[in-house]
Amino acid sequence: MKQTEAVWAIVNALKELYPDALCSLQYEKDYELLFAVRLSAQCTDARVNLVTPALFARFPTLEAFAEADPAEVGEYIHSCGFYNGKSRDLVRCAQMLLSDYGGKVPAEMDELLRLPGVGRKTANLIQGDIFHVPGVVVADTHCIRISGRRGLTDGTKDPAKVEQQLRAVLPPEESNNFCHRLVLHGRAVCTARAAKCEICPCAPWGTHFLTSGAQA
Repeated sequence: MKQTEAVWAIVNALKELYPDALCSLQYEKDYELLFAVRLSAQCTDARVNLVTPALFARFPTLEAFAEADPAEVGEYIHSCGFYNGKSRDLVRCAQMLLSDYGGKVPAEMDELLRLPGVGRKTANLIQGDIFHVPGVVVADTHCIRISGRRGLTDGTKDPAKVEQQLRAVLPPEESNNFCHRLVLHGRAVCTARAAKCEICPCAPWGTHFLTSGAQA
């Protein structure tokens, strides 16, 4: 089986298992997703979703965030961990969105990376979910782990290398949703503690490093 067929087999297996490839973070406005992703660093999406309704009700606009005292923001996000740094980033990010981008979340990678607290994972997610840019790869912990186990990468834990290697093998139009599906799969089946290969539809496709041209 050629590598492209193996990749499509994995893509389609996860698509059948998780047809609704949605980001698990809850939001209504573009900047709310940006802020929610920042809060999710070293925190579960479930915890963030418990915190953001009250946070966004207290600060319902970018202007409200920009004028907020970071200490008060921190009170709302305390349970997400690292709340001092995260609260400062949210306030500074709101200020920059208003001053530099007319209150709009930018679409370009370079512009997104200028925002406080935004790295490539966040920028990729925003590009994929908000702007529907093809070929986006969100290299979070589930993505890194499962991609290595299934041979889509060489097993590296470096997010930048994972992103590069996945871009080389994934169909661009499937990449963003595929990464969302890996998050769901990482929680339900291919967990960090134990891979349940006996019930995993991707298991038959082996663990060859597919970007190397190996047969699967």
